[in-house]
Amino acid sequence: MDIQPTTHPLSPADDIVIRAARPADCEGIAALGDNPGYRWGTLRLPYRTPEAIRKWIEGTDPANNISLVVEQSGRIIGNGGFERHQGRRAHVGYLGMGLHDGFHGRRIGSRLLRELITIADDWMNLRRIELTVYVDNVPAIALYKRNGFEIEGTHRDFAFRGGAFADAYAMARIKP
Repeated sequence: MDIQPTTHPLSPADDIVIRAARPADCEGIAALGDNPGYRWGTLRLPYRTPEAIRKWIEGTDPANNISLVVEQSGRIIGNGGFERHQGRRAHVGYLGMGLHDGFHGRRIGSRLLRELITIADDWMNLRRIELTVYVDNVPAIALYKRNGFEIEGTHRDFAFRGGAFADAYAMARIKP
C-alpha cells in the first residue's frame, strides 16, 4: 500500500509536507544537523556525513521506529521520530525532533509533534512517549507542555555541549 505524505498548509503560500524519511534524504538531514541551533538542542555531533545518515536510515527497524522529515519546497527543514522500546516497555516510545534554525515560530514543530503523537496513539498504541530536553530550551519545553508532556525529573550533567555539561529534563506524555 502506498501511503501519501501528509500536507500541512500553514497558509496558502506555504507548502509543508511531513513524510517518512528515506535514504535519499541523507544529504538534507546532514545539512539540517549542521545548523548551530538545531545541533545545540540535540545530541548530534557536528559534521555527520550523509553516508552515516544513510546507514542510520537504512538500519532503522520500521516495525519499531518512526522517522519523519519536514519539507518545504523540496528542502528538508525538520525531522523527528521515535523508537519503540521492547519487552515489558513495548508500550513506550522515545521521541526526538528538531527544526531548521530559520523556521522556528511558524508552528511547524507543533505540526510535526502532533503528527508523531497521532502515529503513537492511533497506529502504534503507545501508552507513554518519553523525551529529554535541555533545561535551557524554553520554546521546546513550552511546545511539549502544550501537547500534554510533563516534566518528570532532571538529568544532571546530561550531555557535554559547547564545552560544558548541560542538564536536561525528562519529560513524558501518558496517552489520555
